[in-house]
Amino acid sequence: MLNQSLQGIKVLDLSRILAGPWCTQNLADLGAEVTKIEHPRGGDDTRGWGPPYVESADGERLSAYFICCNRGKTSVAIDFAQPEGRAALKAMIRDADVLVENYKAGSLARQGLDYASLRELNPRLVYVSITGFGQSGPMASKPGYDYVFQGMGGLMSYTGQPDGMPGAGPLRTGVAVVDLSTGMYATSAVLAALFQRERTGQGQYIDIALLDVAVALNANQAANYLASGRNPQRSGNAHPNCAPYEVFACADGHLILAIGNDSQFRRFCEVAEQPALADDARFMTNSARIENLPALRALLTDLFPKRSRSSWSTAFDTAGVPWGPINTMEEVFSDAQVQHRRIVQTLDHPEFGALRTVRNPMLWNCVDQLGAVGAPPSLPQPASPMTPNLEHGASGPQD
Repeated sequence: MLNQSLQGIKVLDLSRILAGPWCTQNLADLGAEVTKIEHPRGGDDTRGWGPPYVESADGERLSAYFICCNRGKTSVAIDFAQPEGRAALKAMIRDADVLVENYKAGSLARQGLDYASLRELNPRLVYVSITGFGQSGPMASKPGYDYVFQGMGGLMSYTGQPDGMPGAGPLRTGVAVVDLSTGMYATSAVLAALFQRERTGQGQYIDIALLDVAVALNANQAANYLASGRNPQRSGNAHPNCAPYEVFACADGHLILAIGNDSQFRRFCEVAEQPALADDARFMTNSARIENLPALRALLTDLFPKRSRSSWSTAFDTAGVPWGPINTMEEVFSDAQVQHRRIVQTLDHPEFGALRTVRNPMLWNCVDQLGAVGAPPSLPQPASPMTPNLEHGASGPQD
């Protein structure tokens, strides 16, 4: 079972907000013992990032944002800027396998908690630093947030409605996609480092930068630019390399048409009762459809409102034409396939009771026949001091 694959691995989570906690939640879901080091007066900033909140019987509050990325961890508070706090943390580090932190570059070195110092204490330690810009370079000292990197990394330059259209302008994604992807890259790096440690007996240092991840996320858009020298442009809901591959308005709502090859386009034309379109030289191949997209879009924009969304979707399913709905969260969690995959799991918290969260997508094989999910059964309680009167150090979070 994947949810037991990291049993015996001890992780210290010195990160806050989203990128680092997303990584350490993955490790917890895979069976690692994760200890989250928090501010003794308030803890992780995201505990207060609401509404919405869940509330305990005695009035304690916990934000939904915090719940999304801190499943399966035990929480303590240590002021490692103070000698007694630093000693307590180092005692934990001696026995740890992984440390994840997201402090500004150089911050932890001033307290003897950088990798070079801790490697002497624990040579098997896998040490992950998550920062905005990396550990070196002209911008290494700057703080960074997901929104900044969506713009700086290029994503927003081609996301949004094109000029001349209503609502034209750059647009960010609806979730912190750079933070989340950084957490996933960090997870992969940790697993690879642990695997390598089995052969070498040595830990290592991992430097993960949100800027690097933001640039990598451009994927085919970056490849398109590097191959052509042309900047990708905002194209609304259209795809830069496939057509028709966008949102269309039906008589009673919208759907996504996702044509990925010429045979799918021909089947679509048959469903639409427009078979001649598949033999039109302007639209016979994907390349031709991209070159003539304005003309194709105009035809389809007039065509879709003639039928209801359910009529189109039923016909598409019968013919094997790829399409999809645009669901609200309510519709997502009531979807039959989502329910079949048992994506929602209920965790028990000693103060907040039953809390519903989203199952880790890696753990489908840990869902038993009763619908229970093999994942850590708790969320961190409000941070409790490991030693009396300890306060958080002065350095702030990076992401």
